[in-house]
Amino acid sequence: MRDRLSALGLDAIAELTHFACTSEDINSASYALTVKRAVEEVWLPALDTVIAKLRELAVEHADAAMLSRTHGQPATPSTMGKELAVFAWRLERVRGQIAASDYLAKFSGATGTWSAHLAADPDVNWPEVAREYIEGLGLGFNILTTQIESHDWQVELYDRVRHAGGILHNLATDIWTYISLGYFAQIPVAGATGSSTMPHKINPIRFENAEANLEIAGSLLNSLSQTLVTSRMQRDLTDSTTQRNIGVAFGHSLLALDNLRRGLNAISLSRDVLLADLDVNWEVLAEAIQTVIRAEVVAGRSTISDPYALLKELTRGHRVGAADLAEFVKGLEIGDAAKQRLLELTPATYIGIAEQLAR
Repeated sequence: MRDRLSALGLDAIAELTHFACTSEDINSASYALTVKRAVEEVWLPALDTVIAKLRELAVEHADAAMLSRTHGQPATPSTMGKELAVFAWRLERVRGQIAASDYLAKFSGATGTWSAHLAADPDVNWPEVAREYIEGLGLGFNILTTQIESHDWQVELYDRVRHAGGILHNLATDIWTYISLGYFAQIPVAGATGSSTMPHKINPIRFENAEANLEIAGSLLNSLSQTLVTSRMQRDLTDSTTQRNIGVAFGHSLLALDNLRRGLNAISLSRDVLLADLDVNWEVLAEAIQTVIRAEVVAGRSTISDPYALLKELTRGHRVGAADLAEFVKGLEIGDAAKQRLLELTPATYIGIAEQLAR
C-alpha cells in the first residue's frame, strides 16, 4: 500500500498506512464485511427459496388429511399442508433473527486502548474517529475490546445458522420418511439413474445430500462458535485458523439448501395413499371419543367413569374398523348431539383446524 501511494505521488501520507493499527483492526472489519455480504446477498436468499416453496406447498396441501405418527405410531390426523407450514413457520422465525444480526469491528490498536494513537496526537478524539470510520463501512462499532474484536457477533450468527440447519435437517428427514411411506411420489428426471442395479428406483438423494451437508455445516459452525468465544488474555491465534473455515461451513449449508430446493420441486403428493392410510386406522378416533365422554360427564349427561381406560381397552394394540367404532359409540351413555358428532367423524375429517393453520 505504501509503495502504491508513493507511485501515485502521495509519499507525504504513505506512513499513515496501517497507522497505529494491529492486524485485527483490518481483519475484524474485513471478516465482518465478508460475512455480512455472504449472509445477506447469498445465504439468506437461498434460504428464502426453500421457505417460499414450503409456503407454497403448505397452502396447496392445506386440506390434505394425513395420519400423524407420534413416536412413529398412528396418531391424531393432521394435514400435509399444516405439517409443512410448521417448518416454514420455524424457519421464518430463525431467519428473522439471522437477518437482524450485528456485524461488529474494532479499530483501537494493539490492545484496544488507542495508546499509540494518543501518543502520536493526544488532541484527537480517536474513539470517535474510529466509530465514524467503522460505521461508515456499514458495520457496528465495538468500542471495548482486547487486541481482537471479541467475535461474539460471530458466535451468535453461527449458532443461529446452525439452528436453521437443524430445522432444515428435520425437514429433510421428514420428507424422506414421507417418501418412504408413499405419501410423496418423486417426479422422474429424464436420463437420471436411481440405482446401478435396480432400474425401478427413484432414490430421495436430494434430501439425503441435504442431510449430509447440513451435518458437516453444523459441525463446522459449532466448532467456530466454541472456538471464537474464547481468546486467551489479550490475544491468541486460534481464531485466525478457525475463521478460515467460515466459507467452508456456509458452502456446505448452501449445498444443502440447493438440494432441498430441488428436492421439494420434484415431489408430488399422493392423496390416495394418505386417505388409504387413514382408512385403516380408525382407532385414532379413540382420543375424540374419550374426550367427548369427559365433556359429557362434566355436563351431567353421562356417568361413565374413567373414559380413558374404557377406550384404552377397546383400541390399544387393536385394529378397530368403522363399524366397530360406530357400534361402540351407539352404546355409549352420552347426549344425542355428542353421539351424532362422533358417528359423523372419520379419520379424514378429524383434523381440527389444521387446514386453517396451514393457510
